[in-house]
Amino acid sequence: MARKPLIAGNWKMNLNHLEAIALVQKIAFSLPAKYFDKVDVTVIPPFTDIRSVQTLVEGDKLLLTYGAQDVSAQDSGAYTGEISGSMLAKLGCTFVVVGHSERRTLHCEDNDTVLAKTKAALKNGITPIVCIGEGLDVREAGDHVSYNVEQLRGSLAGLSAEDIAKVVIAYEPVWAIGTGRVASAADAQEVCAAIRATLGELASPDVASSVRVLYGGSVNAKNVGEIVGQTDVDGALVGGASLKADEFATLSAIAAGGPLP
Repeated sequence: MARKPLIAGNWKMNLNHLEAIALVQKIAFSLPAKYFDKVDVTVIPPFTDIRSVQTLVEGDKLLLTYGAQDVSAQDSGAYTGEISGSMLAKLGCTFVVVGHSERRTLHCEDNDTVLAKTKAALKNGITPIVCIGEGLDVREAGDHVSYNVEQLRGSLAGLSAEDIAKVVIAYEPVWAIGTGRVASAADAQEVCAAIRATLGELASPDVASSVRVLYGGSVNAKNVGEIVGQTDVDGALVGGASLKADEFATLSAIAAGGPLP
């Protein structure tokens, strides 16, 4: 089954709402409409920017989509600082990132928490981008494949095949995030192939062949082509490069198969 590549730009804690508007406008200007037939492009801004991005995307009928960096496992109530799935849905979010390594590490989120947030996203019609990935110690010990498979199983435990078909998986080796150190294309393919095989066991081979599996970790215009060219890699979760409109547009075009804009 042909899977349309997905390029997701995770802005992390960067840009106020005015800067967000400017960046989205630049991306839209730099990436002509013809590319969107071959690649899905989404931006993942901070919560405070989402309404501004929504207004711009809907008002100008832009072809890129947008999402959120996190979601509460709770529906509503006395959860100070939390943002619910229904709130994100009302803002028109297509995607939400769950289980990013920075959330797992800095906020001590475990697989059970990630699973609960995945369910919250699905309940509200939002596609969760479920992140998994190993640290350098696991990689150097040669246990990276089994570690990621275990993390994937825990993060999707008990979900139906129908629900699993609605998720996106992002493999982000922690040692490659924001470090400038990039997993080789072969490294990415090895783990992404194991992810797809595990999805086949959790759901079905047909579901596994339809789910998009992304790579994240110091992705830029210079390396995205080789990474996305791997059999089981269907796009990228992009960090720093997504804050540069020209580079983000260029790597999106490369993922679409070119030519460069």
